[in-house]
Amino acid sequence: MPENTMEKPNIVTCTAPVNIAVIKYWGKRNEELILPINSSLSVTLHQDQLKTTTTVATSRSFQEDRIWLNGKEEDITHPRLQSCLREIRRLARKRRNDGDSALDPSVLSLKVHICSVNNFPTAAGLASSAAGFACLVYTLARVFGTEGDLSGIARQGSGSACRSMYGGFVQWIMGQKDDGKDSLAQQVEPETHWPELRILVLVHRAESVVPGRMEEMIEAVRGKDFVAFAELTMKDSNQFHATCLDTYPPIFYLNSVSQQVINLVHRYNRHYGETRLAYTFDAGPNAVIYTLQQHVPEFVQAVQHFFPPESNGGQFIQGLPVNQAALSEELKQAIGLEPMPKGISYIISTKAGPGPRVVEDPTQHLIGSDGMPKHTV
Repeated sequence: MPENTMEKPNIVTCTAPVNIAVIKYWGKRNEELILPINSSLSVTLHQDQLKTTTTVATSRSFQEDRIWLNGKEEDITHPRLQSCLREIRRLARKRRNDGDSALDPSVLSLKVHICSVNNFPTAAGLASSAAGFACLVYTLARVFGTEGDLSGIARQGSGSACRSMYGGFVQWIMGQKDDGKDSLAQQVEPETHWPELRILVLVHRAESVVPGRMEEMIEAVRGKDFVAFAELTMKDSNQFHATCLDTYPPIFYLNSVSQQVINLVHRYNRHYGETRLAYTFDAGPNAVIYTLQQHVPEFVQAVQHFFPPESNGGQFIQGLPVNQAALSEELKQAIGLEPMPKGISYIISTKAGPGPRVVEDPTQHLIGSDGMPKHTV
């Protein structure tokens, strides 16, 4: 092929979701393979609100593997990226060697151009690496014809990425084997299982677990028992962050706004004499609130009252629409917190959603027919 002739690349685009752990993973027993010291459970958030989109292009014209994240070229030699690429290519070679004639052998030697973007700001403090590596692995698997459970490969990119390979309620089984072959994600229930459940991400930055807890949480999800689900979620978050403070030097993830959200949730629940809300925090100060659909309008109104947003500043509620609700004087007095103006920048309103999927519309590809990103910064 003459040097100035560009072979039209083969292009595949997929999307993958963010997940938020309700039983967190507390550390690794093997840093290299990312094997956890405990099992964990998460809710996959809906991609209509939060997702990573990844396009992978292959062509005989490409000289080397390259990657662009949010429009900026990054170092593809990063060990975790290399792990994912190596494993996908190894499985594709194995499938070919096992006699699968449907797999085009020439694809195995092709270099890839990868382009990935998030539709949520990094400032939202959500685990973008989970969605990012899940999307990368899912898309590469489509390109190279790799089949089977991919969660073990996603795990080698980012531990919690294995849980973003499925929709709904997902457990990451810690496994026992030294090689990590049994440390995989598994769907507990699909996203359709608990349609009333809602998740609110309160964004305010403009930019070891008890083994019995896993069984209790799986039971709570299966039985759609919100009170048990909520209390286990908050206990796990509190214990995780207490452990962070107990390290030396301590790790401070929560700030004054985080503490005020915790107070708001407990006082709201106490006012009604039942658990209607649960909070959890990942490795950052932004609260993720779990509640049932009927409580969303009043709680959002309470957030707006106690964390008054900038009157001229954009849309306060993003994602699923929230109905208007009045806030009773009785509830305001029962909560009784000092308002923190501009404490919360905005709320992302979402629900449980599906796992990764292929984007069929070619206009959505992030890479053009020249094999390069359509948009760079």
